Amino acid sequence: MVRRWPSRQQSVTPGQAARRKACLALLTAAGLLPFLGACASQPALPWCDPSPTAAGLDGYQLGPGDRLRVVVFRHERLSGEFALDATGTVAMPLVGAIPANGLTAGELGSEIEDQLQEKGYLIVPRVAIEVLTHRPFYILGEVARPGAFEHVSGMTLVNAVALAGGYTARADRSSVSISRSHCVREATAATRVFPSEVIRVPARFF
Repeated sequence: MVRRWPSRQQSVTPGQAARRKACLALLTAAGLLPFLGACASQPALPWCDPSPTAAGLDGYQLGPGDRLRVVVFRHERLSGEFALDATGTVAMPLVGAIPANGLTAGELGSEIEDQLQEKGYLIVPRVAIEVLTHRPFYILGEVARPGAFEHVSGMTLVNAVALAGGYTARADRSSVSISRSHCVREATAATRVFPSEVIRVPARFF
């Protein structure tokens, strides 16, 4: 039985449709139409919003690998640079380990203030947090150097590909996708790239 194409409810993107059309043409020419199911093997991930937040990284959620500068006003000994460990925990002087995974910088600052006050170390603590280094993004597929790269603010797809050494000759530049968590979106040269996201550059069929 010939497998039917997915319906619109399955969020088939224009790039996926183009790849399947090319696959269909290739299989037809090779007399392999009974194996059409191979063309429908794209992951059925839901469609992402364009960015994690409408304002970019203002609502950035902290995670393992992020490095922070924590300033406790008028208390230099409590201030410094700290990194989230593999579990998303940050260890602070006096207050100890604080689970920070999924918090924004502002939320973590409020949590540190609460801990300092509740444990009796400061009466009215004031804490400010700056994200110094975001966790990396990843680029896979048809680029010269696939792998993980340090994220910088304002990064776009063209910047990311440049860090990875550029596209290979087999890259299908019209079908690049970016995924995060459990969703995916198509990307153009100007598409913003955010920490932890995975860029996939497929190969052309011919």
